[in-house]
Amino acid sequence: MERCVRVKSWVEENRASFQPPVCNKLMHQEQLKIMFVGGPNTRKDYHIEEGEEVFYQLEGDMVLRVLEQGEHRDVVIRQGEIFLLPARVPHSPQRFANTMGLVIERRRMETELDGLRYYVGDTEDVLFEKWFHCKDLGTQLAPIIQEFFHSEQYRTGKPNPDQLLKEPPFPLSTRSVMEPMSLKAWLESHSRELQAGTSLSLFGDSYETQVIAHGQGSSKGPRQDVDVWLWQLARLL
Repeated sequence: MERCVRVKSWVEENRASFQPPVCNKLMHQEQLKIMFVGGPNTRKDYHIEEGEEVFYQLEGDMVLRVLEQGEHRDVVIRQGEIFLLPARVPHSPQRFANTMGLVIERRRMETELDGLRYYVGDTEDVLFEKWFHCKDLGTQLAPIIQEFFHSEQYRTGKPNPDQLLKEPPFPLSTRSVMEPMSLKAWLESHSRELQAGTSLSLFGDSYETQVIAHGQGSSKGPRQDVDVWLWQLARLL
């Protein structure tokens, strides 16, 4: 359904909805999942999915903890920065008070499962996990997080092998995770091409997700069978 929304006004109107433990609120939930996430959150879980995720920080900074090629590391996404997370990378968003971020995901196929995992410290050993078909991120994550907080695994810090999958639904990604980049700086560095009417991809063609900047004039997307979310950012040019 086509409709125009003032992002800043929408965020202000829904601030009361950004509650722990996840602090998220969906703006749009069809083929694309458009959500905004506040803080602070209370999460140590790692989310895993077969699709990619786009992050953009509107207010303040956040930390995205990832399990990258067997190593835990923190990706700092600062205010005004944009970041594309590859598919199948375990990630744990850490958000702080007085912050606000945009997250974009795609709708899951009927055969796909999402995972929510807790690890033993900074190891790859799984402490607790749940796999589920994700239909509504706004309602499905919080009950699983609460289930973990009331579990024997949470109390003891030890996994129960009988409750872990012997074979996960898919292997984790071995792809390197990019560094976040300033969206304003990127737009300014490409302003000449954009003002000439050229459409430019922020992340190239090696990802499923297409994030495209359009300048002056008219433009047409390459596909007609998917949702397109347009965000007017003329003031950044």
